[in-house]
Order: sequence, then structure tokens, then C-alpha cells
Amino acid sequence: MSYLRPLHLAAEIGGPPRYDPAHYTGLARLAERGTLDFVTLGDSFARPGPDALAVLSRVAPDTRRIGLVPTVTTTHTEPFHVSSAVATLDWVSGGRAGWGVDVSTTAAEARLFGRRPAASAAALWQEAGEAADAGARLWDSWEDDAEIRDAASGRFLDRDKLHRTDFEGAAFSIRGPAVVPRPPQGRPVTVVDGTADPARETAARHADVVLVRATTPERTAGIRDDLHRRAVAHGRDPGSLRLLAALTVDLGDAESAPEPGLASGPPLAGHGTYYRGGPVDLADLITQWHRTGAVDGFHLTPITPGRDLERIVNGTVALLQHRSLFRTFYPGGTLREHLGLARPANRYAPQGARV
Repeated sequence: MSYLRPLHLAAEIGGPPRYDPAHYTGLARLAERGTLDFVTLGDSFARPGPDALAVLSRVAPDTRRIGLVPTVTTTHTEPFHVSSAVATLDWVSGGRAGWGVDVSTTAAEARLFGRRPAASAAALWQEAGEAADAGARLWDSWEDDAEIRDAASGRFLDRDKLHRTDFEGAAFSIRGPAVVPRPPQGRPVTVVDGTADPARETAARHADVVLVRATTPERTAGIRDDLHRRAVAHGRDPGSLRLLAALTVDLGDAESAPEPGLASGPPLAGHGTYYRGGPVDLADLITQWHRTGAVDGFHLTPITPGRDLERIVNGTVALLQHRSLFRTFYPGGTLREHLGLARPANRYAPQGARV
């Protein structure tokens, strides 16, 4: 058998809006007990409920290792403020933050702000890419040792180690530097759903983790190859991308057979690929797909988070661990370490400086 890269697993903990922080903390702790790489919390301007980034900032102090990835919409928001909030989550969590880049395409959402009409998906994903680029530059605008904190001299910062970004995009411009020191991970992990073509270019250029929705390993492999080609065209090492198959799962009937082929599973609200079956069948599916080399892992969205996440952790994950296909402990303390991703060098620091 050819060498397989480590298996990565993540889960969504959203669902019907809840305003009790203990609900989200409990789900994140459950995922952490299963040593999942990260949890996501979906969000949009069309969705009622608390802000995902704020919720996971509340969850962070009550967890220790699990990565925390809120959805952050780059449409109708200020990239400077977004980068500050995501950097703050990385500090609060001790280096476990990511952000799921998304766009807002509807006229109804645009009317909430009244600043501009809805735009095409292609234009919005181009803007999202610029927001991701600007965020990375802002996170780099402080060198790692820019803080002096010398009480005797009264110097808090070495101003020579703060840098202006001078970013000019199609819809915004940013001078910088940031108001938050460089995050513990250097740059929090960027996650993009690269299934649709308008988002795929942004994913290939800026994402660390790409989610894809496809019904077979072969189709997923085709998307993977396309992403790798695009990444190379942007001067990136395609090996630095982590590709996770996105799957909506219903484990309500714990021991029933899965739908015969994911392609025949019913779509859920027009989003994603649907799986219905038991935890053992799900473990077999994950094993089969991962062994083809088509994916690095899975991002699982439970139909009923409280019920299905428990069955994922205590059933599917436990079986994968028993088969020695998934780890039983975290390899490090940061989300980048969980994913096997290097800490990025600071683009503004002199060559050879600490990163």
C-alpha cells in the first residue's frame, strides 16, 4: 500500500440557533475528546442567532486543544476589523483559530447594510480573496518580537518592527499596521469551501484547508487535481493544501445501511452531500475514500449535532482509532500543528529573523 497522509477530521457544531454558551462548549469538548482537528460554526447575515466568531471566542477558554473555525463573511464587512477579530481568537485560544471565508450573495442581505447592491458570485469571491490577502498582510504587519514591554524605558513597541501594508483592492484599501500583535500561529488557518468554481480560485490562492462536496472519490480527486494546478500557478506548494470532503451526516438510525452510493442520497437544502447510515458504515466510508488518496480527511456536518456528534466521536472515530487510521492524541498545541502545516514566515521581517 502506498503511503497515506495522516487522516484529518473536523465537524460542524451549528444547528438551530442557541443562546446558551454551554451548548457550544459541550459540543466542542466532545469533539476535542475525539481529537478532531477542529470544529466549525456556520454563520451568515441571513441566519438568526449569535455571531459565530464571538461564540467560539467564548468557547476558547473552556477548551484546550481543539481548533476553532467560525464562518466569517467578507461581504459587507471591513477586512481590517475581520483580521483583528480572527487574530484575537487566535490569542484567546492559544493558537487554535481559523476562519471559514464566505460571501454574501443575496439582495436581502445587501439591504441589511444599504451600502451597495448584491454582486455576482465571481466578483464577491474575488473580493473575498483580497480580504484574505489583506488579512495575511495585517497579521504579518507586526514582527514576532515587535513588543518590547520595557517598563524601565517606557517602551512598549519597537516601531521599526511594525509595517504598513498599503494594500489596494478593488473594493477597499488598507494602510495598516494591525492593532493586534501577530497571532501565535503567525496566520490563523484559512478555510474555504472550494466546491464551486468562483470560490475555487480563492481557495487555491489563499486557503490552508479546502472543503469539497462531491459524491465519489473520483470526482473529489478531479477537484483536488484542479486545485493543485491552480495553486502551482500562484506559486504555492500544493502539498500545503489540506483537502477535506464535506459530508452532511444523519446517524439517527445507528445500524442501518447507508444510502446506496452517496450520489443517490437526498440533498439537504441544496447544500453538500448527504450520508445516512450508522457509525460503523461511516468509518468504512472514510477509510475507503482516504485510502484512494483523493482526500486528506472529512468535514462532517451532523443533522442533529447533540446526537450525531456523540455517535461520530464514540462510534466512528473510536473505530478509526482502533484501526490505527486516526490519532489518539494531539500532536501539538496549535491548529497548524494538528494539520501538519508550517508556521508562515513573516513577509516583512528581515531574512533570518525569528518567525
